[in-house]
Amino acid sequence: MEWYLKVVKENYANFNGRARRKEYWMFTLINTLIIFGLAIFVGLLADTNAVYFPAIILGLYVLGVFIPNLAVTVRRFHDTGKSGWYYLLSLIPYVGGLILIIMMAQNGDTGTNQYGPDPKAPDNDEINEIGKPILD
Repeated sequence: MEWYLKVVKENYANFNGRARRKEYWMFTLINTLIIFGLAIFVGLLADTNAVYFPAIILGLYVLGVFIPNLAVTVRRFHDTGKSGWYYLLSLIPYVGGLILIIMMAQNGDTGTNQYGPDPKAPDNDEINEIGKPILD
């Protein structure tokens, strides 16, 4: 859940930098579960007059996570050294989604690339903290 909240709160419309596979896939998993849960709720109320309110909630949620979804996907492409414009490949009928899944599952570039530092690489503060309890 922390990865989902990181995307939604800290990086809502951040299209710069890089996103790890874990950040992308955890956001996608939790987002999909929330959408399915809301859709099931709307479906259960389909025969009643109260269907409009849950459907509006579902629609507002989808609109609310559109930008974070786009941003984390662009940052994921950046991690593999590709432009965010590659996201348009998902518009190709039948194979676009498959291409996107394959590209999102690739390893990111090791070390710094043109989009920023490696999100997996520890920074100097983390390295200095590793042996600190032993030395103190």
